Amino acid sequence: LSQADPANMALTTAASAMTRSGLLEVYVRDRWCRVLVSLEEETLTISLEDSVGAGDQNGDAIRNSEYDHDQLPESIANHKRVVKVIKQDVGGLGISIKGGKENKMPILISKIFKGLAADQTESLYVGDAILSVNGEDLRDATHDEAVRALKRAGKEVVLEVKYLREVTPYFRRSTVIGEVGWENASPYVIKEPGADNKASTNNFTEMKTIPLKMCYVTRNLTMPDPEQRTFELHSPDGRSSCILRCQDASSASLWFAAIHANTSMLTASAMAEANSKLVSGRGSPGDREIKHMGWLCEQAHGEGGSSTWKPVFAALTPVDLLLYDTVPWSREEWAVPVQSHPLLATRCSAYFDSRVGHGGTTPSRSPGGGASGRDLAFGTRTGSRQGIEAHLFRVETQRDLAAWTRLIVQLCHQAAEDMKDVVQACAWQGRECKLIVHYESGFTLMDNSNPNESESEVLWNFPFERMRMSADDGARLLWLDFGGAEGEQQLDMRTCPKPIVFIIHNFLSAKVTRMGLFA
Repeated sequence: LSQADPANMALTTAASAMTRSGLLEVYVRDRWCRVLVSLEEETLTISLEDSVGAGDQNGDAIRNSEYDHDQLPESIANHKRVVKVIKQDVGGLGISIKGGKENKMPILISKIFKGLAADQTESLYVGDAILSVNGEDLRDATHDEAVRALKRAGKEVVLEVKYLREVTPYFRRSTVIGEVGWENASPYVIKEPGADNKASTNNFTEMKTIPLKMCYVTRNLTMPDPEQRTFELHSPDGRSSCILRCQDASSASLWFAAIHANTSMLTASAMAEANSKLVSGRGSPGDREIKHMGWLCEQAHGEGGSSTWKPVFAALTPVDLLLYDTVPWSREEWAVPVQSHPLLATRCSAYFDSRVGHGGTTPSRSPGGGASGRDLAFGTRTGSRQGIEAHLFRVETQRDLAAWTRLIVQLCHQAAEDMKDVVQACAWQGRECKLIVHYESGFTLMDNSNPNESESEVLWNFPFERMRMSADDGARLLWLDFGGAEGEQQLDMRTCPKPIVFIIHNFLSAKVTRMGLFA
């Protein structure tokens, strides 16, 4: 295995930023809406133009009765009306409003809740501009001012409204883009004091800009896609997502590859940024350098044997595999992963197809499989006091698969070389002993009854070359077979022997690899 620097390897994932633009579809309100999408180095911009928004080339369209202004009575268009509404004890007026002076829009009714007060009047419409409330002029009001006016209006509310036909199409289309929900997370991997990560709440825009830094770009995670036409973006905090659909599978692959290349490049720079803060700061993962990080998709098992896939953010240090539910922005978040597995007791296996899984079984596929109808995955198995902790991770590309598996194996081997030896108390033939497994000299069993360690008796010693096999009962017994007259040695480890078993295997694997062979 080559000893390529992980940071350099990540940087070469995308030699240069890729740009693209074209007409795609975005999934909002359980419907597809045609949009113009532009990819830049650090952002993906979704916008609507005058010629876009009524439907798409495949005949799909955003159709919502709330915005179907063509069927409204002609007599109400652009005419002022006065409507009296009696607030209900539960639900109030029963409307939602958007717009305001700060958005360069009038105060517009954006939703009327069925069965509530406004709906019962049968005289109000989505798209009505509220000019006044009980005589209070709202034509130059901000959104917050309008909300306060409606709240203090009392039980009986007199609304002066005007349906603006020329404004409503813009309102309809801009609201569609506004509902491509996306909270802009902090652009910093490590937040500095005073860093502002507030997201804009302005839904009145014909453009939505999604920052790609630390986003998870994937396919077939939340929506089945047998035609392979969609790809998904998920925000670093896991709160927002966006599903886009292309005209055909080939264009979807090109879009996905371009966005994936850009996010990979941004992840490399984010890792360098994180290391500049973590290694020298407190609260880092042991103040150790991050060697690789990024989004994976982990297979999770539910009740009744069912399984699903969920995003997980993973990071590799020289000694640990760290797993997080979301991207850790602060030093404190980096210090508390959801799970942490020591690489010294971890093994890794790559599965180039989902037909091969742990123990030869088939892992459950994500909806639709990968871009080629199959999943690229790798598994980790860690020996712990509770037994074997196994994970199955799906990746997006062959390059991702190679990067993760190669780095995990390299770092496992490096951890073995750096550790040199492990010592564990045990019992052998009724005697209190300690087993020493040394990376160079092999296995040594010493009597542990003498408080003076320098006078402890060496009961037996074998180099790695003598070991024929190892086995354990998963509870406390470990068998080491060194062949010859000595044969098999049984050790009572007093606890689950899996950690020491996995460490022995990593010592052996590292030694074989050092000889120029593959383990």
